[in-house]
Amino acid sequence: MTQAIDVMGAGAFGSALAIALSRDGSDVTLWARSSEQVAALRETREVARLPGVILPKELRITSDAGALGAPIRLLAIPMQALAQHLQLLPARGGTALVACCKGIDLSTGLGPTGLIARDAPGCVAAVLTGPSFAADIARGLPTALTLACADAQAGAKLQSALSTETLRLYRSTDPTGAELGGALKNVIAIAAGMVIGAGLGESARAALLTRGYVEMQRLALHMGARPETLAGLSGFGDMVLTATSGLSRNFTFGRALGAGSAPSQGATVEGRATARAVARIAADQGIDMPICTMVSAVLENTLTIEQATAALLARDLREE
Repeated sequence: MTQAIDVMGAGAFGSALAIALSRDGSDVTLWARSSEQVAALRETREVARLPGVILPKELRITSDAGALGAPIRLLAIPMQALAQHLQLLPARGGTALVACCKGIDLSTGLGPTGLIARDAPGCVAAVLTGPSFAADIARGLPTALTLACADAQAGAKLQSALSTETLRLYRSTDPTGAELGGALKNVIAIAAGMVIGAGLGESARAALLTRGYVEMQRLALHMGARPETLAGLSGFGDMVLTATSGLSRNFTFGRALGAGSAPSQGATVEGRATARAVARIAADQGIDMPICTMVSAVLENTLTIEQATAALLARDLREE
């Protein structure tokens, strides 16, 4: 049975998901906000950030909100723009809204499913997250992600509808843990990039990833997440990929900062806003998150990388 799916957001990740699902036989509509972008995609059938990948001829592309009516809608929208898009493009009650973004909304402190619950209360809220690069998904390379939905029955249906031969989804009923893992690992990836860019070495990166993972668990458990979620694809797995690959936007952003270079402009670096949100939450709720707090301070230009490094190394000695 053909499954109808809408994908909001024609960036690299949204386009990659649309390509993979359409290629697998789903009836997919890809929505882009710009009519000019739609025209270019229809003419060339190519996405600039997915070189060498051709959009399937069956994949529909539109900027018309009225064309969106599938029972499943993937929201491949940057986190800080998600609330605006939920309000601009409301979904019918009962529609499954699957967030494909990672971060914490700066104005509310909510994650993706929290925003969906607030702005689309009649819809099913879920999040799709984990270690993945858009180009790998688009090229049909094996990729595993977490599909988290508090409603176990709805989550099972979404898992079946969104899995393909090469895109393997693992189901979870802990959206809080899944989305916090996906958000916090971006901050740790920026920090890891700073370490490498500043020439502090691979041993320092290993130590930072280990202690950064502790911070991810600390905040997530405080917010009601389950520890096994953070140990899975959406936490540990995503951190490993994002904090070690030169293809990671957050890592390369941090590496440029660490080397004293200007980061490239235009790419979405979700960890920047997430670091600010996490530092605020940690301060308000008394949660010890030194690495995330230092990343925020460096990004706010209140500390240099050298000062942040010295402050972390000067912390009291303790048991692991």
